[in-house]
Order: sequence, then C-alpha cells, then structure tokens
Amino acid sequence: MKTQSIYVCQNCGAQSPKMLGRCPECGEWGTLTEQVVSAGTQSPRSMRLSGSTTLGGGEPAQLLQDIEVQQERRIDTLSSEFNRVLGGGLVPGSLVLLGGEPGIGKSTLALQVLMRMRGTKALYASGEESTRQLKLRAERISGDNDRLYIMSETNLDNILQQVRALQPEVVVIDSIQTIGKPDMESAIGSLSQVRECTSALMHEAKQSNVPFIIIGHINKEGSLAGPKVLEHIVDTVLQFEGDQHYLYRIVRAQKNRFGSTSEIGIFEMRSDGLREVVNPSELLLTANHDSLSGIAIAAAIEGIRPLLIEVQALVSTAAYGTPQRSSTGFDVRRLNMLLAVLEKRIGFKLPQKDVFLNIAGGIRTSDPAADLPVLAAILSSNMDLPVRPGICLAGEVGLAGEIRQVNRLEQRIKEADKLGFKKIIIPEGQKTGITHTNIEVIPVRKVNEALQKVVIG
Repeated sequence: MKTQSIYVCQNCGAQSPKMLGRCPECGEWGTLTEQVVSAGTQSPRSMRLSGSTTLGGGEPAQLLQDIEVQQERRIDTLSSEFNRVLGGGLVPGSLVLLGGEPGIGKSTLALQVLMRMRGTKALYASGEESTRQLKLRAERISGDNDRLYIMSETNLDNILQQVRALQPEVVVIDSIQTIGKPDMESAIGSLSQVRECTSALMHEAKQSNVPFIIIGHINKEGSLAGPKVLEHIVDTVLQFEGDQHYLYRIVRAQKNRFGSTSEIGIFEMRSDGLREVVNPSELLLTANHDSLSGIAIAAAIEGIRPLLIEVQALVSTAAYGTPQRSSTGFDVRRLNMLLAVLEKRIGFKLPQKDVFLNIAGGIRTSDPAADLPVLAAILSSNMDLPVRPGICLAGEVGLAGEIRQVNRLEQRIKEADKLGFKKIIIPEGQKTGITHTNIEVIPVRKVNEALQKVVIG
C-alpha cells in the first residue's frame, strides 16, 4: 500500500504537507517532524475526530438546575505537602501530569507517594526502568505497601488491560514519553503517540473513576515536552523544580481544576527519598549572619504559605568598565528597576559597580514584597554595613520610591514572630489587626525611611 508523509509540529500539533523550517501556526522554528501515514488510513487528526467519544456517554443536554452534584471525595496520599498542592488529595477519575528536569526526583516522588498509601491498591507502570530497578528504589525509600503492583511495560494496551484486571485505586505511568500504542505507525515519544496515549488514559480515568498520575519530560526550554494540547487534556499540571546542587525540591501547581494554583509543596532530597519540609523558614535561616553586610531577611509568600528567605547581595567595583547585573532566584529586570529607584530617589549611584543578587537555599521568588529586602541588602553591601539584627522586611517598592501594600501581611508577621524576630518593617497605612505580639511592627512610607531604620550607620 502506498504511503505518504505529513509533517507535524511538536509544539502545537499543526500539520503541513511539506517540510517547513518554521511552523505556520505557532511560529516555532525546527519543530516540524515527519510522520509516515498509509494512503488508505486517516491522518492522526481526522482519526482522532472520527473515533472520539464523549465523556458523558452521549447523554442529551440538561438544564443546569436539574444537574445533581455531590461533594467529590478525595483520596488521601498521606503526604501533607503533596495533598496541599493537589488541593486536599487525589480526586477520583482525575488525570495529573507531573513534570520536571531529569534527575530531579519525579519517579522517586511518585513511588514514595504510592508506598505511603498503605492499604490502597495501586499500580506503578514504568517504561523506563525494569521491575528489579524499581524494587531497589523501593528498598531505598524504605516504604511499605503490600498492595502495590509493579510492571515494566511500554505498550499502552497491556497497561490498560492490567488496570481493568487489577482494578487499582491509583495508577502511575512513568513516563508518557515512553508509552506507545502498537496500532500507530509513529515512533514512541512522537507528538501523535503522546497525544493519543494521553487521550486514552484520560478516557480510562473518567470511565473507571480511578486517578492517574502520568510523569512527563521537559524540553531544553524548561516547559513540558510534547504538544501543548497535552496540558489542556489533563486535569492538573504539577511542576517539580529545584536545583540539583541544593537539597530542596518544590512542587508547584500550574493548572488545577480541583484546587488552587497558588499552593506549593516543599521537599528535601535525602538518601532515603524525599522528606516533607513542614517549616522551610527554619531550615533557610539556620546560619547567623548578624555581623555580615549584604544580607537581609524577607518575609515572603509562596502560594498562600509564609516563608522567610535570605536575600544576599554583593556590590563591587566593575573590573572591565561595563558593570554586571546578575541575579539568582530573583527577576533580573526587576533588579534593574530597583537599582534605578535607588539611584533616582535616594541618591546612591551605582553606574560603575557590579551588583550580584542571590536568594539563598536555591529558592526562587516572584513576590513583590521582596523589593524592600533586596534594596536593603544592596545598600548594606555597598556601604559595607550589616543590617540591624533581629529585623525582617516586607514591602513592594514603586517607581516613585514609595512603599506599596502587600497581601497576607498578617501571615508574614506571625511567621516572623514565630521564628524569633524582634522587628518587621511593613508599608504604612496597611492595617494588620494583630495585637499582643512579641514583634515590633514598624510602618514606613518611603524607601529612604525604611533603609534608615534597617542599615546600621
């Protein structure tokens, strides 16, 4: 039978009859790959449309007021941090996509969650590791679940057959890029295979009311590999991130149909698996830096969780004429804006000096309340004077040099008080409603007022 080739974009799924350097739909370069299609068969797009089924089983339309809804019960994963990100646990029939860099600990997290769910029948299907390798990983984690089934398989039909035979309560697929359908001519890991396998898993999850956790790879840009439609199909998208040189790992919810996307879960990588970090502020602030310059403590918020982080700055004379602006864990564009405010509103000129900024512990923050601590650390390093001991800061800096209000201020104050800080600088005019605390609340209106109260001089 004659065959023909089509070219499919690996980013958006657009099809083209000929090879193009740039996708006409999404504009990405070098994303079109060749797929061989038999002349007597349908294209992947038309085949998907003609063979599609509705999740409701072809039910007729109903009035909104006639639809009865019951409270969805959630499956407790026995991991407070993982439950927090999911919105309270796994929803039956949901499809969760867990992505992250190679070696960050995605497989370890998924296997550890299943092993902690004692008494829950679970299935772990891996297309990357053998059963012996999974056994060694399980022994290292030191978990215990006598109802956990392990299989090493890359054929999706065999995996779904085991799911229907065992009828587990939770299923993990590791990873979606290694699973394929044998009736498709494209290679495993291609766009069409990933898309069709995810669609099949989604239908199986909805029909069996069993939650599926699928692990996905990421590309060199840091986004999930495969078509963008992959993220639209699933119910929840979790990003497992962290620097391999640090112990901390963070799980963020980028999409969640059953909960908030502002939650994060923090773990610590150890030799026996991942340990939950209930109070990360204590671990990030263990060292005593009272006598060192260039260090300020920020009362930040990650999700809805208060977190005290250490902001480190180093200001030195530019050696090669052109000053450097480098930032780790903080947006470098916002750093340049804060440096302009520092020069215009306070009079500290840094045109011929290098400025290096680092958020200690490998933590990344985008909280606007970190603006004031960043300026305090930069000014402290430039003057070579330490920040007053026992003080932390929270405030967004405007272009006019004013201190703007921040959200969840009461939680920030309580977290600083719990960790033994004596003073906290907050925006003026923002009511907290907190009384009888051991911490002194200092309201400020402008940047220069705040820095005068912070830096010893």
